Amino acid sequence: MTVKFSEVWDLDALFPGGSSSQELRVHMDNAGPKLAEFEALVQKFQVPQSKENAQQVADLLEQIKNVVLHLRQSASFIGCLMAQNTEDKKAVLLQSEASSLSARLQSSFQKVQQDLAKTEDGVWADLLEEEPLREFRFLLNEWREEAKMQLSEKEENLITALGVDGYHGWSQLYDMLVGEMKITMAVDGEEKTMSVGQANNLSSHADGATRQESYEKLETAWTEKEEFFAKTLNSIAGFRLAVYEKRGWENPLQEPLHINRMKEETLNAMWGAISKNKQPFVEYLHKKGELLGKDGLDWYDVDAPVTESTQQFSYQEGAEFILKHFKKFGPELAEFAELAFEKGWIEAEDRPNKRPGGFCTGLPLTEESRIFMTYSGSMSNVATLAHELGHAFHSYALRPVHSLNRSYAMNVAETASTFAEMIVADAAVKNAEKKEEKIALLEDKVQRSVAFFMNIHSRFLFETRFYEERKKGVVSAERLNELMEEAQQEGFADGLKSTHPHFWASKLHFYITDVPFYNFPYTFGYLFSLSIYAKALEEGTGFEEKYMALLRDTAIMTAEDLAMKHLGEDITQQAFWEKGIALCVKDAEEFIALTSSVE
Repeated sequence: MTVKFSEVWDLDALFPGGSSSQELRVHMDNAGPKLAEFEALVQKFQVPQSKENAQQVADLLEQIKNVVLHLRQSASFIGCLMAQNTEDKKAVLLQSEASSLSARLQSSFQKVQQDLAKTEDGVWADLLEEEPLREFRFLLNEWREEAKMQLSEKEENLITALGVDGYHGWSQLYDMLVGEMKITMAVDGEEKTMSVGQANNLSSHADGATRQESYEKLETAWTEKEEFFAKTLNSIAGFRLAVYEKRGWENPLQEPLHINRMKEETLNAMWGAISKNKQPFVEYLHKKGELLGKDGLDWYDVDAPVTESTQQFSYQEGAEFILKHFKKFGPELAEFAELAFEKGWIEAEDRPNKRPGGFCTGLPLTEESRIFMTYSGSMSNVATLAHELGHAFHSYALRPVHSLNRSYAMNVAETASTFAEMIVADAAVKNAEKKEEKIALLEDKVQRSVAFFMNIHSRFLFETRFYEERKKGVVSAERLNELMEEAQQEGFADGLKSTHPHFWASKLHFYITDVPFYNFPYTFGYLFSLSIYAKALEEGTGFEEKYMALLRDTAIMTAEDLAMKHLGEDITQQAFWEKGIALCVKDAEEFIALTSSVE
C-alpha cells in the first residue's frame, strides 16, 4: 500500500508549538550562556606561538562547532516559521533575537580569525601538520586569508553590530513588505486573493489572459511600492559598498567570488561561453511565441505551457514520479528522498500568507532538512521539488564529515540540487509516451536553460551595473527600471517583445544580505551539474558512490580544484562550459523540430 505523503511539513518534531514553543524558548535562552562561555574562551585565546598550540586551536574549533550548531538549529526553524506564515509576528521578533545572537558569535569569531592571521608563517605551516588540525587545513587557511582581507577586529566588530539593525534590517523589511502584498483577481472563474508567491505561480497558467492579468496586477503592485523597494535596495547596496571601500575592495565581485571559492577568470569563462551560444535559445523563444499565436514573446509568456495537454501532477503523483526516477540513478538518493516525504520534511501546500519561492534549510543538531515551496501541480513544480530534495541530499551526503567541514559555497550548493532536478526532467522526456507530453516535458527543460542562461544573466548584468552606479550615489526607481530592461534585452539577446521593468523589485535574490550577487552560482551549478550528469549516464548506478565523494569534497576545495580532482576539467576555460551548453542546445533544437512537425 502506498504511503500518503503530507503536503504540510512537520515542524513540531523540532520545536513543538511554532513561534510560541516553550522548547524553542529554552533553546534560545540557552544560547546566551553558550555564547558567554565561548566569548570567555576566545578572550583567553592567544596567537599560536608553536605547533604545541595545536590542541588549543582544536579545542577552540570544537567550541565554535557547538555554538554554531545551536544557533543554526533555531535560526533555520525560525526561517521556516516566517516562510509558512508571513503574518506570524512572534516569528519576526524571534528572528531579530536570532540575528543578535548571530552577531555576538560573529564578533568573537572575528577575534579568532585575527589571531590566526597574526600567526607567524612557519608556525602556521607546522600547526597544520599536527594531527588535530590536519582535517581543517582548508578551512583554517580560508579563515586566515579572510582576516587578512578585512579591517581590524574592532572595526569589523562595529560593522557586524551595525549590520543587525542596518544592513540585515533592510533585508528583513523587504520580506515584510512583500509578505503584506496581496493580489485579487479571477482565476478559472473564481475570485481569489493571493500572496505574491501564489500570483507568481500563474505565470505558467494555461490561459494567456490569466497570465497577462496576473503580471499586470503584480506590476501595478510593484510600481505602487517602488520607492520603498528602491530605498531598500539602495540602502543594502550602500552599506555593502561602504564596507568594501573601508576594506579597500574596489571590485564588488570580490566578496561573492571569495564566498563561492572561485576565480573571476572562471566566472568570465562561463558567461563568455553562454553569450556565444544564445542563438538557439532565441530561436526557441521565437518558436514559442509562434506556437502561442503571437508575433513575439512577452515576459509573462516565458513560462506559459505550449500544449493544451500539459500534464498535471497531484502532490502525491509528483512525489512518486521523483522517487521512481531517483531509483534509476542510485539507491541512496531514492531512499533519502522517500525518508524526506515520509517524515514530513516538505511544506508544499498552496495556501495564502506563505512567502514566495522555495528553499531547503538544514537543521544541524537533528541532522534533518526542511523544504519549502508552493506546489500547484505543474511539471515545473515537480522539478522544483526534486531540486530542493537535491539540496537536502547534499547535506545527507556530508554527514560523515566534521560539521565545520560542511559549509560548502553556493555555486557548488546548486550542483546537487540541479543534478537531482535533471534526473527527473531528463527521464520524464525520455519516458514520455505521447508526443504532446514529450513536447511539454522537453519545454520544461529548455525553460530552465533559458532561466540560467538568459534570466540569470540579466540579473547579473543588472546587478553589476547597478553597483557601479550606486558608487556614485543613490539610484532612482526610474533608473533601476531602465537598468533592468536594458539588462533583460541583453540577457535574452533581444529574444523578447516585452520585458519586466520592476523585476529588480520582485526578485528576493537582490535583497539577500548573507550572500551578495545571489545569481551566478545558479548558472554555475546548472552547467557544473551537466558535466557530472553526463558521467552519471555513462557509468549508471555505480556512479552514485563517486558522486557522493564529490559532494563530500565541496566544502574543502576551491571550485577549480574540485572540478580538476573529480572531473579532470579546467573550468577557467570556455571549452568546459561549452560542453554543458551543447547538451542544452540539443534540447532546444529537439523542441523546435518536434513543434514544427505538429499537425
